[in-house]
Amino acid sequence: MAAWWPAMLRAVRRYPWPTNVLLYAALFSAGDALQQRLRGGPADWQQTRRVATVAVTFHANFNYVWLRLLERALPGRAPRTVLAKVLCDQAIGGPVAVSAFYAGMSILQEKDDIFLDLKQKFWNTYKSGLMYWPFVQLTNFGLVPVHWRTAYTGLCGFLWATFLCFSQQSGDGTFKSAFAFLHVKEASALERSPKE
Repeated sequence: MAAWWPAMLRAVRRYPWPTNVLLYAALFSAGDALQQRLRGGPADWQQTRRVATVAVTFHANFNYVWLRLLERALPGRAPRTVLAKVLCDQAIGGPVAVSAFYAGMSILQEKDDIFLDLKQKFWNTYKSGLMYWPFVQLTNFGLVPVHWRTAYTGLCGFLWATFLCFSQQSGDGTFKSAFAFLHVKEASALERSPKE
C-alpha cells in the first residue's frame, strides 16, 4: 500500500470537512480538464479554475453538509432508509446542485444573463442525473462510511463533472449530446488514422 494512504485515512478521520472538500474539488476540477482534453482544444485553465471555484465554494461544502444532514435525519443503512435518502437526494440535493453549477459558472464567466444556461439546460441535465446519481447514492448510503461519503461522491462526481462541464460549454444537458460528440470525434479520428 502506498505510504500516503495511511496519512490520508488519518486526515479524513481527524479533519473530515477540509479533506473531503479538497478531494471533491480536485476530482470535480479534473473532470473539467478531462472534458477539455476530450474536446481536443488547448487547455483552458481559466475555465478549470472557475469550475474549481464553484466546486470549493459551493458543491463540495454543500455535499458535505447535505450528506451529514441526510444521515442525521435518516440514520442507518436499512434498505428503506437508504431508499428514502436517495429519494431526498434526488428531489432536493440534485436540483440544488445542478442549479448552483449553471448559475455559479455563469456568474464567474460574467455572462449577461446568469440564468440562461440554467433555463436552457436544467431539465435535461436533471433528467440525465436521474440516470446516474440514484445508483451512485444507493452505493454511497448503503456501503460507504459517513466520513468518506463526500470524497466518494467526488470520485463519482469526476465522471459527472466531465459531462456537466461539457454540457455547460457546448452540450444541451443530455447524455445524447455528449455521446454524439464522442461518436463524431471517434469517427474523425478513424478517418485520420493511416490505413493498413
